[in-house]
Amino acid sequence: MGRLTGRRVPLRALTGRDEFVTACAALGTLDIVPTSPTSPGSEPSESAAPATPRTPASPRNSSGRRRGGLRSVLTPGWILTAVLVLTFTYFAFTFLAPWQLGKNRDKNEFNQRLEHALEVDPVPISDVIPADGASAGVDSEWTRVKLQGHFLPDKQVLLRNRPVNSSPAYQSLTPFALDSGGTVMVNRGWVPAGDGSSKPAVPAPPSKDITVTGFIRMNEPKPQTTPAKVNGFTQVTGMNTQQVGQATGTKLATDYVQLDKPSVDKVNELTPSPDKLNALELPHLDGGTNLSYGIQWIAFGILAPVGLGWFIFSEIRERRREKEEIAESQHSAARSADPQPITPGTTAPDTPAEDAPANDLSGTKTEDGSGAASNITASEKLANRYGGTRSRFEERRAQKKGQERF
Repeated sequence: MGRLTGRRVPLRALTGRDEFVTACAALGTLDIVPTSPTSPGSEPSESAAPATPRTPASPRNSSGRRRGGLRSVLTPGWILTAVLVLTFTYFAFTFLAPWQLGKNRDKNEFNQRLEHALEVDPVPISDVIPADGASAGVDSEWTRVKLQGHFLPDKQVLLRNRPVNSSPAYQSLTPFALDSGGTVMVNRGWVPAGDGSSKPAVPAPPSKDITVTGFIRMNEPKPQTTPAKVNGFTQVTGMNTQQVGQATGTKLATDYVQLDKPSVDKVNELTPSPDKLNALELPHLDGGTNLSYGIQWIAFGILAPVGLGWFIFSEIRERRREKEEIAESQHSAARSADPQPITPGTTAPDTPAEDAPANDLSGTKTEDGSGAASNITASEKLANRYGGTRSRFEERRAQKKGQERF
């Protein structure tokens, strides 16, 4: 007796005793589609068309709509990432890069002033500092000046807690009376601090008239610590001319002068004490790394939104590719499961009963053989795309999450 090989047959298509017996014998592989009752001998209508197997639905979001194009990145994760990237870009261009470039500009201006001061001859200090002793301004800092007059030895003050070359040191701050009128504070140099308990080995300055040269320096903010008398010297913690003037009872100009090395050596020669002062080193004429840091912040500000755009483009392209693969797989499955209706009076070719389960489980062989070819093609494409067919666990997880990465 012939059997039905897994075809979906309308119930009303089985008429007559022989057909009914054939259907009962093949119940294990027969999928009966209920239809509306018809009179005996009537032809099957279009509504009794064989049903096709259900195929997995394409990924949908929680609202039931497919995500495609830009909608696939309109998720909280992508929106938060875009906000953070744009915020970083804004700060990179408006704060971080200008901050580093501004420091580089200030260093270049400082280097230019110092180079110019070293190349030209010193000018009289009265040409730089106003007659009332006001500040000459930042633009005049490191101007090389010449002083004519004499030191006030009994007004000497020591600056403590100011390391030199990463070593503790004392610096000598001595008022200098100008022949042209007025008094300025002069930093004569430094000596090592030693153990800190003994008296600093700072020589007294000469009291006779002398001509020295040095650099105009800006006044420092007034420190909170008050001057103290320690080991026979009045000591301060900052080079503030107002505080030093109050401690010595002398009216000083706002800016002070740092002696250059030739003048320090000259003063040491005029001092009978064996103790000698060391000249303070000039700053290094180096632009530093601020320019490179500023350029890096500009580059980061450009690359951040460009990278975000690239990731969004890759996400959209991946969504489209997955959508095309799912549509192609559904189309291939529909073609492979396309049934051929059985008309009354016809039976399937005779097949041994014991082979029925094997044919049933394969489900990939149709009469024209097109289904197997379509399934193999879809499998090969999935293998080329993912390196092998997806496992059932991966498919269920992707369907559950709607294949949304965020």
